[in-house]
Amino acid sequence: MDSEIVVGLDIGTTKIVAMVGRKNEYGKIEILGYGKADSFGVKRGMVANIEETVQSIRDAVAEAEAKSGVDIKFVNVGIAGQHIKSLHHRGIRTRSNIDEEISQNDIDMLIEDMYKLVLPPGEEIIHVFPQEYIIDNEQGIKSPKGMLGVRLEANCHIVTGQITAAKNIDKCVQKAGLELTELILEPIASAEAVLTQEEKEAGVVLIDIGGGTTDIAIFQDGILRHTAVIPFGGDIITEDIKEGCTIIKKQAEALKVKFGSALASENQENEVVVIPGLRGRPPKEISVKNLASIIQARMEEIIEHAYFEIKNSGYEKKMIAGIVLTGGGAMLKHLRQLVEYMTGMDTRIGYPSEHLAKGAEDISSPIYATSVGLVIKGLEHFEKQKRKTTVTTHSKKTRGNFFDNLFNKSKQWFEDDSN
Repeated sequence: MDSEIVVGLDIGTTKIVAMVGRKNEYGKIEILGYGKADSFGVKRGMVANIEETVQSIRDAVAEAEAKSGVDIKFVNVGIAGQHIKSLHHRGIRTRSNIDEEISQNDIDMLIEDMYKLVLPPGEEIIHVFPQEYIIDNEQGIKSPKGMLGVRLEANCHIVTGQITAAKNIDKCVQKAGLELTELILEPIASAEAVLTQEEKEAGVVLIDIGGGTTDIAIFQDGILRHTAVIPFGGDIITEDIKEGCTIIKKQAEALKVKFGSALASENQENEVVVIPGLRGRPPKEISVKNLASIIQARMEEIIEHAYFEIKNSGYEKKMIAGIVLTGGGAMLKHLRQLVEYMTGMDTRIGYPSEHLAKGAEDISSPIYATSVGLVIKGLEHFEKQKRKTTVTTHSKKTRGNFFDNLFNKSKQWFEDDSN
């Protein structure tokens, strides 16, 4: 059985990735192909130049099409950026029939009503996540389906973003000749790719360190509790190295990736890297320890911001599974030790290989966590739509049968009366 083919498009600050995938018969994600292009038009997770972004999307999609042999038309796109905010709100739905069980349709209608919430001008709702349900003042219900009750309420975690930021993404996707199926918050996509269900139940913090932003998602009891986007990422570290060592950006990035470390104490005093000078100038010697000091200073700032969000969520003491680091920045040497030292929480690096079928070694790097997650979320969205269609056609059929029976009965009565 081959499932529907879904495409995830990760429009990042440093790279744009288009990933084509589907579910195999074992329920694992099979990646058919992917394309990657440098991203020039995105700053801190937001589109800053439409034309450059469109070109990068086209390049990534063309490569993904060539590798997978799939003609790409629809894409599921990630959204991040400083404008992302979250709030909590309670929704209420009063049901007319007390004898009828609460159906999935009732729950869907309650969640859909939340999207009509009035927000400050220029903002829109991206996601609504139910935290718990309340039926006739009975609290703490996880799944109200099949229960009886008149008043159905839900406490929801709502993620909002700027309308213009979402519209700019849509514009880029359209100009690249594609159609946007769904806009997904990037930390939620990454969480799907690297976290296990047990971790989400136990309580876990996902920190996705990208190029332009660091995204945070906090789960507890299997439910998303808090989301945040910090406007720093790996790029700002590269900038610091460029300034601190007075070298060009390309060399700073190469230095960070090859010799970078998040703990200065782990490096020897006498270790030196020699960098060729520009246009006949003498080569430069850079101490690896100094390089680590520059990286550590900025990394500590990013971790402090992330730790503030963890404390702010009110779930700090409930994070039994600790922290999972992912994204390109998570590949920095000794970062895990620094995070553990600063937060006192168990930390591991998250690889998106958890849900992937065998033979996907080249994309099991934390760099591709968001892209893999977008494919997983895209498949979920497709299955949900399929269920909705089935329910609608089924209810139409039942309604039809009900009216047909009624009509036949009335006809019978009239015939009996005339006889």
